[in-house]
Amino acid sequence: MSIHKNLADSGWHNCDYEIKEQDRFLPIANVGRVMKKALPEYAKLSRESKECIQECVSEFISFITSQAVDKCKLEKRKTLNGEDILWAMYTLGFENYAETLKIYLAKYREVCMTLGCTNLY
Repeated sequence: MSIHKNLADSGWHNCDYEIKEQDRFLPIANVGRVMKKALPEYAKLSRESKECIQECVSEFISFITSQAVDKCKLEKRKTLNGEDILWAMYTLGFENYAETLKIYLAKYREVCMTLGCTNLY
């Protein structure tokens, strides 16, 4: 199954492109692995439950990211960074998650500074 989308309304060139369903969602194996970590080791997950969570999480990420992308476009920036994601989460009412991620981002940057990482977005 594929999804066709016109990019004209998003500020891109007026052309059609095709997104395969498998490219729209996070890999099902990764979703299942994360889900299993939250369950007792003897628990089983149905394919349907993994697919449901896969779709929900993928949609959530897309929702947050599209809000952050809109902010970048307004500011005429091409690079999306961690602050943009945090801003989008606050704007969309996900303050509780944003607060936790803000702490994580600060610690990530601190470790990167210690290790000499060059990409601190």
